[in-house]
Amino acid sequence: MTLTAWLAIATFATAYVIIASEKVNRAAVALSGAAVMVLIGATRGEQIWFSADTGIDWNVVFLLFGMMVLVGILRQTGVFEFLAIWSAQRARGRPFRTMVLLVLITAAASALLDNVTTVLLVAPVTLLLCDRMALPPIPFLLAEAMASNIGGTATLIGDPPNLIIASRAGLSFNDFLVNLAPIVVVLMVVFIGLCWVLWGRRLRYDEKRAASIMALTPRETITDGPLLWRMLVILGLVLAAFVTHSLTHLEPSLAALLGAGAAVVISRQSHERYLAEVEWETLLFFAGLFVMVGTLVHQGVIKDLAHALTTAIGGDYGLAAHGILIGSAGLSAIVDNIPYVATMSPIVHDLVGRGPGLPPEKASLWWALALGADLGGNATAIGASANVVITGIAKRNGHPISFWEFTRYGLVVAGVTIAWCVPYLALRYF
Repeated sequence: MTLTAWLAIATFATAYVIIASEKVNRAAVALSGAAVMVLIGATRGEQIWFSADTGIDWNVVFLLFGMMVLVGILRQTGVFEFLAIWSAQRARGRPFRTMVLLVLITAAASALLDNVTTVLLVAPVTLLLCDRMALPPIPFLLAEAMASNIGGTATLIGDPPNLIIASRAGLSFNDFLVNLAPIVVVLMVVFIGLCWVLWGRRLRYDEKRAASIMALTPRETITDGPLLWRMLVILGLVLAAFVTHSLTHLEPSLAALLGAGAAVVISRQSHERYLAEVEWETLLFFAGLFVMVGTLVHQGVIKDLAHALTTAIGGDYGLAAHGILIGSAGLSAIVDNIPYVATMSPIVHDLVGRGPGLPPEKASLWWALALGADLGGNATAIGASANVVITGIAKRNGHPISFWEFTRYGLVVAGVTIAWCVPYLALRYF
C-alpha cells in the first residue's frame, strides 16, 4: 500500500478511537476525519460528491431526511401515543412482554422495509411507551436496533447490502427469502432469549402503572384525525414504493423525499415545526463517516483486505463460506457494511459467478456475505445505519447510549447470531 493509504488508515483509526471514547461530539469527529482525508490527498471532491462507492451515500442521507420529516409530521397527529398504549395493553402492562412485542414488530417490519425506516417509526412509540410505564428506554431501543438488523437480513429489500448482493449475483427476492428467512426465524427465537438474559430479567413490573394503562382509551390520543388519515395514505404509498423498488426502479430516497414533500403540502405546518424533528447531527455524522470509509475504499485498503481473505481460502468453498461469514462480520462491525459489500461482492462474483442456478456450495458464498455483513453490524454503535439512527434519537430525547454500552451488548448478540450461522451454512450447503 502507498504512504497515503497508510495515512488514511491512521486517520480512520484515530477517528474511530475518539468516537469510541465519547470525549468529543461524534459528528465533529467524523467531519474532522473527512477533512483530514482531503488534506492528506487521500480523496478529492469527485470521489466525495459523485462516486457511489467512495463518497457520501446520498441515498442513505436523503432517505433518512425524508423519513425524519414524515415522522415529525405524523407525530403531530397523536398516532404514536395511540400505538404506545395499544402495545402496552396487548402485553398486559408486562415489561418483557412489551419488549418482545416491539422486537417482533421491528423485525417483521424490517424484512419488508429497510431497517432504517423501521427504527425511525418504532423509536418514537418506544419512548412514549417507556415514559407511560416508567421503564428505562435504553434496553428497548438497543433491542429494536439489533432486531431490525436481524429481521432485515431475511429479504432482498431489508438491508442495503442485500440489494448490492442481489444486483451483483443476479438473485431474486424469493432467493433471499428461501435461503435466509429460515435462519433469521431461528435467530429471532435466539435473540428473544438473549433479550431476557441481557435486559428482560432486570425490568420491573409496576402494577399501578399497568392498571392505569389498561384503563386508557387509545383512540382518545388522536388529536388530528383527518391529518392522520392523509399521512397514512402518504406513508402507505412511500412504503409501497420501497417494496416495489425492483419493479419501479424508484430509489427509496426519492420515494421518501416525494412523500415528505407531499406531507409538508397537505399538513400546512410551518417549516420550524417539522424541521425540528430532523436529526441533523446524525445526518452530518453519516456524511463524515461515509467520506472516511469511502476513502479507504478509494485507496484500495478494503479491497486488499478482501483479496487477502480470498487468497487464504483458495478453492475450498466450505472454508471460503465460513471465512467470508466471519471476516465480513468482523469488518462490518468496524466500517459501514454498504461500502464493504460493494467492494467484496465483485470478488465473490469472480470466485463463484452469478445466478440462482449456482451449485449450493458456490451459492453459499453469497449467503455467507449477506449474513456476515448484516449480522456483524450489530456488534458496534456504528456497524449499521440503524444503530446510528437509534443512538441519535436516544440522545436527542435525553437518553444517550454510549458507544461502549451499545458495543457491550452488541458484541454478544453479533457473536451468538454469527455462531448459529456457522452450522446453518455447513448443514444446508455442504
